[in-house]
Amino acid sequence: QVQLVESGGGLVQPGGSLRLTCTASGSIFSINVMGWFRQAPGKQRELVARIVGHDTTAYSDSVKGRFTISRDSAKTTAYLQMNNLRPEDTAVYYCNAVIRSSGSDSYHAYWGQGTQVTVSS
Repeated sequence: QVQLVESGGGLVQPGGSLRLTCTASGSIFSINVMGWFRQAPGKQRELVARIVGHDTTAYSDSVKGRFTISRDSAKTTAYLQMNNLRPEDTAVYYCNAVIRSSGSDSYHAYWGQGTQVTVSS
Protein backbone atom coordinates (compact mmCIF):
# COMPACT_ATOMS: atom_id res chain seq x y z
CA GLN A 1 0.00 0.00 0.00
CA VAL A 2 1.07 3.54 -0.72
CA GLN A 3 0.41 6.38 1.70
CA LEU A 4 0.88 10.13 1.59
CA VAL A 5 1.17 11.87 4.94
CA GLU A 6 1.04 15.65 5.23
CA SER A 7 2.08 17.91 8.07
CA GLY A 8 2.79 21.54 8.76
CA GLY A 9 -0.59 23.24 8.58
CA GLY A 10 -1.87 25.62 11.21
CA LEU A 11 -2.97 29.13 12.03
CA VAL A 12 -0.83 32.05 10.89
CA GLN A 13 -1.27 35.81 10.66
CA PRO A 14 -1.41 37.57 7.29
CA GLY A 15 2.11 38.06 5.98
CA GLY A 16 3.37 35.01 7.85
CA SER A 17 4.90 31.78 6.60
CA LEU A 18 4.27 28.07 6.85
CA ARG A 19 5.97 25.02 5.38
CA LEU A 20 3.95 21.95 4.44
CA THR A 21 5.55 18.52 4.16
CA CYS A 22 4.25 15.48 2.29
CA THR A 23 5.98 12.11 2.63
CA ALA A 24 5.19 9.11 0.47
CA SER A 25 5.71 5.64 1.92
CA GLY A 26 4.94 2.02 1.15
CA SER A 27 5.71 -0.23 -1.78
CA ILE A 28 6.90 2.47 -4.18
CA PHE A 29 8.78 1.80 -7.38
CA SER A 30 8.78 5.32 -8.76
CA ILE A 31 7.17 8.70 -8.15
CA ASN A 32 6.51 10.94 -11.12
CA VAL A 33 4.74 14.15 -10.21
CA MET A 34 4.16 15.48 -6.71
CA GLY A 35 1.91 18.42 -6.09
CA TRP A 36 -0.23 20.40 -3.72
CA PHE A 37 -3.91 21.21 -4.17
CA ARG A 38 -6.19 23.21 -1.91
CA GLN A 39 -9.90 23.45 -1.29
CA ALA A 40 -11.58 26.34 0.45
CA PRO A 41 -15.15 26.04 1.82
CA GLY A 42 -17.69 26.19 -0.99
CA LYS A 43 -15.01 26.10 -3.68
CA GLN A 44 -13.59 23.47 -5.98
CA ARG A 45 -10.24 21.86 -5.30
CA GLU A 46 -7.53 23.70 -7.21
CA LEU A 47 -3.92 23.04 -8.11
CA VAL A 48 -1.47 25.17 -6.15
CA ALA A 49 1.91 23.84 -7.28
CA ARG A 50 3.51 20.73 -8.74
CA ILE A 51 6.99 19.41 -9.31
CA VAL A 52 8.42 16.83 -11.70
CA GLY A 53 11.87 15.50 -10.87
CA HIS A 54 13.77 18.00 -8.75
CA ASP A 55 13.40 21.23 -10.64
CA THR A 56 10.50 21.30 -13.10
CA THR A 57 7.83 23.28 -11.31
CA ALA A 58 4.52 24.96 -12.03
CA TYR A 59 2.40 27.29 -9.91
CA SER A 60 -1.05 28.78 -9.97
CA ASP A 61 -1.04 32.50 -10.72
CA SER A 62 -2.42 33.26 -7.28
CA VAL A 63 0.67 31.89 -5.47
CA LYS A 64 3.50 32.68 -7.90
CA GLY A 65 6.30 34.51 -6.18
CA ARG A 66 5.03 33.59 -2.72
CA PHE A 67 5.03 29.77 -2.63
CA THR A 68 7.88 27.40 -3.49
CA ILE A 69 7.59 23.66 -4.06
CA SER A 70 10.58 21.36 -3.71
CA ARG A 71 11.49 17.70 -3.22
CA ASP A 72 14.14 15.87 -1.24
CA SER A 73 16.96 13.98 -2.94
CA ALA A 74 15.11 10.66 -2.69
CA LYS A 75 12.08 12.35 -4.30
CA THR A 76 9.71 10.79 -1.79
CA THR A 77 9.06 13.98 0.18
CA ALA A 78 7.67 17.22 -1.18
CA TYR A 79 7.65 20.56 0.56
CA LEU A 80 5.54 23.66 0.03
CA GLN A 81 7.10 26.79 1.47
CA MET A 82 4.37 29.42 1.77
CA ASN A 83 5.44 33.02 2.39
CA ASN A 84 3.49 36.26 2.62
CA LEU A 85 0.31 34.34 3.34
CA ARG A 86 -3.04 36.02 2.74
CA PRO A 87 -6.50 35.31 4.17
CA GLU A 88 -7.55 33.99 0.76
CA ASP A 89 -4.94 31.22 1.12
CA THR A 90 -7.08 29.71 3.85
CA ALA A 91 -8.03 26.18 2.80
CA VAL A 92 -7.42 22.51 3.34
CA TYR A 93 -4.21 21.64 1.50
CA TYR A 94 -3.89 18.19 -0.06
CA CYS A 95 -0.78 16.44 -1.27
CA ASN A 96 -1.05 14.54 -4.52
CA ALA A 97 1.44 12.19 -6.13
CA VAL A 98 1.51 10.04 -9.24
CA ILE A 99 3.13 6.80 -8.17
CA ARG A 100 4.06 3.48 -9.65
CA SER A 101 3.86 0.80 -6.98
CA SER A 102 6.30 -2.05 -6.75
CA GLY A 103 5.02 -4.90 -8.88
CA SER A 104 2.85 -2.60 -10.98
CA ASP A 105 3.47 -1.43 -14.54
CA SER A 106 1.30 1.67 -14.37
CA TYR A 107 1.10 4.95 -12.46
CA HIS A 108 -1.81 5.95 -10.22
CA ALA A 109 -2.71 9.15 -8.40
CA TYR A 110 -2.71 9.15 -4.61
CA TRP A 111 -3.96 11.76 -2.15
CA GLY A 112 -3.04 12.69 1.38
CA GLN A 113 -5.62 13.29 4.09
CA GLY A 114 -5.31 17.07 3.96
CA THR A 115 -3.99 19.67 6.37
CA GLN A 116 -5.76 22.87 7.36
CA VAL A 117 -4.11 26.22 6.72
CA THR A 118 -5.83 29.24 8.24
CA VAL A 119 -4.59 32.77 7.64
CA SER A 120 -6.22 35.21 10.01
CA SER A 121 -5.39 38.04 12.38
